Amino acid sequence: MKNVVLLGSTGSIGTSTVKVAEDLPDRIRLIGLAAGNNAELLVSQTLKHRPVAVSINSVAKTKELATALPGVRVLHGDDGLIELATMPEADIVLIAIVGTAGLKPALAAIRAGKDIAIASKEILVMAGEIVMREARQHGVRVLAVDSEHSAIFQCLDDKPPGSVRNLWLTASGGPFRTTPQEDFPNITVERALKHPSWVMGRKITIDSATLFNKGLEMIEARWLFDIEMGRVQVVVHPQSIVHSMVEFVDGAMLAQLSTPDMCLPIQYALMYPERVRSERVQTNLAKLGQLTFEEPDCKRFPALNLARRAGEIGGTLPAVLNASNEIAVEAFVNRKISFLQISELVARVMNAHNVVSSPNLDQILAADAWARQESVVRAGLGQR
Repeated sequence: MKNVVLLGSTGSIGTSTVKVAEDLPDRIRLIGLAAGNNAELLVSQTLKHRPVAVSINSVAKTKELATALPGVRVLHGDDGLIELATMPEADIVLIAIVGTAGLKPALAAIRAGKDIAIASKEILVMAGEIVMREARQHGVRVLAVDSEHSAIFQCLDDKPPGSVRNLWLTASGGPFRTTPQEDFPNITVERALKHPSWVMGRKITIDSATLFNKGLEMIEARWLFDIEMGRVQVVVHPQSIVHSMVEFVDGAMLAQLSTPDMCLPIQYALMYPERVRSERVQTNLAKLGQLTFEEPDCKRFPALNLARRAGEIGGTLPAVLNASNEIAVEAFVNRKISFLQISELVARVMNAHNVVSSPNLDQILAADAWARQESVVRAGLGQR
């Protein structure tokens, strides 16, 4: 039995994690749940799984939760996340919080000696060097939940970085893979939210449409697998069956394939190093018929080059890339900027940033805050 703390239980990854726990009731116990503001779903999850403690972002909703959940410790805000992440009885902490809010609880869990499973790629994009260094110092695992990084992890199977020629992250290409560039100014929010392969939250769906999601995954892979950016590649694979590949120095390539379902990489991370039987994911290659691959078009999707640049320069620049993109996506969803302006805004903010090399956590958070404010101003949404 593994005691699991789940931060972000009401989001897309969180609800899939709950399904995995329900599939394996004799192997997984959810002892801590944290949600943003969806108190109703959090109550439902808590009544079913009976965790020791729960946390919600809004302090105003704690009374509501306490009334609905007698006998359950109710926490809130950043302090609540950290308290859950460091629960003495926890074996692993799965972090599925969108954005940067998962960074501090991730570090707190590591320092408390807990393995962490990361679905929030922003954690390693912003502070990959710090997170992985602390994990080594405290002797804990950092396990991938993203389907792409889980695939690479499975293919590497503890092979050293020196045995790798390239990591190949696959991308579906998003809803605009075949859209002519001249049509990009006409892309609406509604069109951008229709992903061809995955059902995901709003932010990550827009990121998949711009390919910023794949760019962030490149930086995440660089730190997770101790591979420099020059050996992290992207290939477009519209069927989303090959989740990623490893190309070794002898020319061999290993790939992990399965029908798209986030329950598989979540279960693998939570049960690692075991493989536990599940009937949830079934893959029929003959029925699929064919698997195809294409070069990504960096002219139509400049996010890939922006991410590569951020990853190669390092320091505080990845945090700036990530923060500016968050503001740009929110502005697009609120119809304040166009689809094309997402990448344009991020590029302008990156160009304006004075990079700090080998930053500490405070410097990373300061760069994040600066990039958010700079993006707001440059998008015409506010003043300095």
